[in-house]
Amino acid sequence: MLKPREVRSATDARAIVEERDLRHVKVGLFDNDGVMRGKYLCREKFFSSLEHGFAFCDVVLGWDVKDQLYDNADYTGWHTGYPDAPVRILPQSCREIPFEEPMLLFLAEFDRQAAAVCPRAVLRRVVERCRGAGFEPRAALEYEFFLFDETPHSAREKGFRNLKPFTPDWFGYSVIRNSVHAELYRQILDLGERMDFPIEGLHTETGPGVLEAAIAVDDAEAAADKAALFKTFIKVLAQRQGLMASFMAKWSPDYPGQSGHIHLSLRQRDSGRSAFFDPRQPHNMSAVQRHFVAGQQRLMPEFLCMLAPTVNSYRRLIPGFWAPTDATWGIENRTAALRVIPGDEKSQRQEYRLGAADANPYLALAAALGSGLYGVLQRWEPGEPVAGNAYALTQTAELALPRTLWDAAQRLKASEVAQELFGSEFVDHFAASRFWEEREYRRHISDWELDRYFEII
Repeated sequence: MLKPREVRSATDARAIVEERDLRHVKVGLFDNDGVMRGKYLCREKFFSSLEHGFAFCDVVLGWDVKDQLYDNADYTGWHTGYPDAPVRILPQSCREIPFEEPMLLFLAEFDRQAAAVCPRAVLRRVVERCRGAGFEPRAALEYEFFLFDETPHSAREKGFRNLKPFTPDWFGYSVIRNSVHAELYRQILDLGERMDFPIEGLHTETGPGVLEAAIAVDDAEAAADKAALFKTFIKVLAQRQGLMASFMAKWSPDYPGQSGHIHLSLRQRDSGRSAFFDPRQPHNMSAVQRHFVAGQQRLMPEFLCMLAPTVNSYRRLIPGFWAPTDATWGIENRTAALRVIPGDEKSQRQEYRLGAADANPYLALAAALGSGLYGVLQRWEPGEPVAGNAYALTQTAELALPRTLWDAAQRLKASEVAQELFGSEFVDHFAASRFWEEREYRRHISDWELDRYFEII
């Protein structure tokens, strides 16, 4: 019998569904914000879709995380009538859902015209460009996330205040915590193995109830799939245990924010050898890796809203909380936005530390990879690496990052490089969605404003 991760073609997909005698199959795709949207398809509809695709309402590309409709997007809206858009199923994405055995899950991707604004298709185009330049990109994402002893109902009843973390106090890398709660840790690790987002490392981080998981390295597209599935099904697992997992960038002013770091490397397609490793150079950095760092550094301010896509993302980017504040780079320096990790032929890489846990994995990886590739193609050279505390340095205007989502979206929309790498339709659509997000925020009155102004001003 076929195993889910052995499926490679439409023929294989049909065969595994028939072998399991499934009457329905689950399909899913990811929207602007990296939220998985999907449905069950009956067997006959699924088989037809394998050959011809199927239709999915394009509203999922035209609304926010609260299902509110953008009023400023050209691609879709009331003016288009929210038609169906073509979607193609990705047979090689087949996975078993442990909670629903023998149910199978297949990922899908928007096709034809809709591909211009589809997050997964944006990454695919960057990867294809990278391969056209002679490189095979490899990536691994790692996430911090908080667990709460809450349910979706209890969190809302509390107004998302006074939430009870799964464990108390600060206790990073705790063996006590992972031993006391060994059953939950085992469930997380088993979930990663069974759904093919294997976890290389899992440990408590600094803060109450916070964990960090490092997902195993893979080709760039597969790495993004793994990350997107990880975020989705960690939430599913937690809620099935009466808990909640949050990937919000910063839920409390008292604790560090939650990162979504991206490890990247390039391999030569013709030889399979590392394009980053050169033992003759300082820190084993090849010319390709220097150019890659330079591209990421120079374009970071322009691409920031693809890596920090919410209003809340910018609460995390403050000094002293393990999040970068400027487009800096350093050798094994965790205070910098880009951390070059010297190693050998297999392990030489760099870590894009700017990314937050709330970013869409496809878009975050597209930005990190695309900017690096552009630096390679332009043969840019980076500035001097930061030694010591990057937060303490006074940076030039070129390296300063936008401080709000509105400013970051303006930078993306005006970026000629972004238009070239990602396509003008995507850039315009995604920037519009971020302007919408910022406007939605400004419509609301915060507790801080009421406390500060209601009586006294």
